Amino acid sequence: MAKLHLIKLSVGSDSVESLMRWQSSAQARGPDGQPRHITRMWPKRADEVLDGGSIYWVVQGLVQCRQRILRFDEVTGADGIRRCAFVLDPEIIRTTTAPKRPFQGWRYLQPSDAPADLAAHRQNEDSLPPELSAALADIGVI
Repeated sequence: MAKLHLIKLSVGSDSVESLMRWQSSAQARGPDGQPRHITRMWPKRADEVLDGGSIYWVVQGLVQCRQRILRFDEVTGADGIRRCAFVLDPEIIRTTTAPKRPFQGWRYLQPSDAPADLAAHRQNEDSLPPELSAALADIGVI
């Protein structure tokens, strides 16, 4: 079985730091204290994703970071509808930026198409403004 990733827009985030703030809130955490993202669709290829896969977050039109997916939990909303919670490692790993057009929901992402992680000494850098990141990504600088 080969590892497989997911990619998702981080709706409402204007930076990696704002995603980090959201995920540290009680609202974004499950009963076990782990951050999670709840979605309607359950991945049909869950076993491949759980074989070391991550969710790559698109922030302001750029893939900028990822988190390892620990497991998928079934949750039922107040409306009685069954949903899937992506339970995430709390560590957010910054990646090289890559432009990504808007899309609905989440998508599978092949490891060969995933942006590389930033070097360890760059993990604590603040995000560049989205326009600058996009321009640098377009010319292949970052």
